[in-house]
Amino acid sequence: MLLCLDVDYRDRGAVAAGVLFEGWSSVVASRELIAPLPEVNPYVPGSFYLRELPCLLAVLALLEPHLSSALEALLIDGYVWLDGAGRKGLGAHLFEHLQGRLPVIGVAKTSFAGSAALPLVRGHSKRPLWITSAGLDPEVAARHVATMHGPHRIPLMLQRVDRLCRSS
Repeated sequence: MLLCLDVDYRDRGAVAAGVLFEGWSSVVASRELIAPLPEVNPYVPGSFYLRELPCLLAVLALLEPHLSSALEALLIDGYVWLDGAGRKGLGAHLFEHLQGRLPVIGVAKTSFAGSAALPLVRGHSKRPLWITSAGLDPEVAARHVATMHGPHRIPLMLQRVDRLCRSS
């Protein structure tokens, strides 16, 4: 089982969502999770994870133990590592919070100056996705993301979690 996570911020709160699916090339979600959060931490420049990490953890808290133990990896919209020197992004903070029990794969849509992310071009797009990971070799993570279902730049399950948190 794999789980894509995303957050959409509102005026005061946020909606965090997760899309659980069985394999890298799955076409259908096994389950969708929604965690409405009436209030979130304020944005602190350079410490975005203080705002977003509690939202992602709220979604993980919705998983029953048997589903949690079946997870193979988590995918987030963003970076695990911000640079080649090991500066932590949201994904690294999530990986650390989970004590390294699950690999975390960051799939970012925009490049980050100084990042050691691997570029991945999907579909007919000329713009790459930027892949980083913790607990899994980045090249392996990029190959997995490349096999995810969908003909476009953004894999279907990542599109689905984005829409889910925005529309809830």
